[in-house]
Amino acid sequence: MKRTLSRIGAMLGAMVLVISAQVLFAVDRASAADPFTGYLMVHFTGESTTGEQIYLAHSRDGLHWNDLNNDAPVLLSTVGTGGVRDPAIVRSPNSDKFWIIATDLRMASGTSWSDAANRGSTQLVVWESTDLVNWSAPRLLDVAGAISGAGDAWAPEAIFDPATGDYVIYWATNATLDGVKKHRIYYTRTTDFRTVTAPTLYIDRGAGQGIIDTQIVESPTSVGGFRYYRASADGQITIEGSNSILGSWTRIGDLSHMGISNDWADDGNVVEGPMWMPINGRNEWGLWLDQFKTGRGYMPLTSTNLGSTNNFRTVSDYALGSTLKRHGGIMSLTAAEESRVLAKWGVRPVNRLQSFNFQDRYVRHANFDVGIDPNVSPLQDSQFRIMPGLADSSAVSFESVNYPGYYLRHVNYDFVLASYDGTTQFQADATFRQVAGLASSTWSSFQSYNYPDRYIRHNDYQLKLDPITTAIARNDATFRLTS
Repeated sequence: MKRTLSRIGAMLGAMVLVISAQVLFAVDRASAADPFTGYLMVHFTGESTTGEQIYLAHSRDGLHWNDLNNDAPVLLSTVGTGGVRDPAIVRSPNSDKFWIIATDLRMASGTSWSDAANRGSTQLVVWESTDLVNWSAPRLLDVAGAISGAGDAWAPEAIFDPATGDYVIYWATNATLDGVKKHRIYYTRTTDFRTVTAPTLYIDRGAGQGIIDTQIVESPTSVGGFRYYRASADGQITIEGSNSILGSWTRIGDLSHMGISNDWADDGNVVEGPMWMPINGRNEWGLWLDQFKTGRGYMPLTSTNLGSTNNFRTVSDYALGSTLKRHGGIMSLTAAEESRVLAKWGVRPVNRLQSFNFQDRYVRHANFDVGIDPNVSPLQDSQFRIMPGLADSSAVSFESVNYPGYYLRHVNYDFVLASYDGTTQFQADATFRQVAGLASSTWSSFQSYNYPDRYIRHNDYQLKLDPITTAIARNDATFRLTS
């Protein structure tokens, strides 16, 4: 009997080891099989016309960043409020899926902070990808609607929980609880970022102290004594540790000794939006903090042992690129992932189309209509990527720089800037053959793919698709691709 029990115990022990190994392998598969070589930052830039959209930046060392997509957004929200803030990027355990989740909020539309916090969206905006470069259309996910009196759903984050094999989404909602209205952190669970469990209270600091920003990082080797660490903006930048995501958390300390706080009335460096960055290849972490009070953008701290806040150090040698980085998230990339991301959004030619007969004017979009204008502002309204033709790769299509996924397309022989819908009709309408200029062979003209007797031309400064039969029309249909 003892021998039988011993065998059973050994078998169970082996099974536990196998399962544990599988879980750990799944969690860290990308780092074990494909070493991380760089970093991707997802962020927004502020309350400008297109600032509350999805921007990406890339870094090799985690400190010096280059903006992708020529400083323009890479994804646009066309749902909910039409804008997003506080994006987070999530990797699946097997690195076969990625999600970006963000606050559904656009302050640039004229919304007041009071309305946003008390009568705002209870939904998140979600994008999904299998390769980090081809993303789904945005969709809404209602996470806070079931919270009584919920006024918003802000600053979402998500982390895979190996204990249960699903994801924990957590965010801040402004609601009344026990007679006190303030922001608290709630969580829900999901397997697919399409359906979620009922929202549950996660962090409540007590009294009148609200909390909006919190982010968790995993320390697989438990450096500092815990598997998970949490940085929260709750009047201070508070650091906590735990061995389970939804278990009890131990307060380690805060950063007040460094002159860093989250208290607007503080005379020190007031920050928000803590953003963790595990440093590739080392048991070391970066913690980026948004200096929102001074508008200087993010500053980095580093630590080799998160078990004490006294181990954090400031870093002076860093560069954030040309755009302002507001609350976002950082994910490590493998070499293959870096290659794909940089091929899609890295440094690549951006062109303008200069008119042959009005050489101070360039093709530009405005309110999704298309014409030729001088002194285009913002300049990006006149910048396009010359892409392989959507209907014929030997031809060309014109993708907008500041409205990624939007192309020049003719509709009833008039031109618009339209979001690519994947249809064969759209592909044909947005494809053109580049030929020698009809007015000058050193320039170019663009012949319609599906109406080969017609060309892109301007008429009364508006872009049209017309047959070309006169000298004036040949001049109107001739352009130069400039940088």
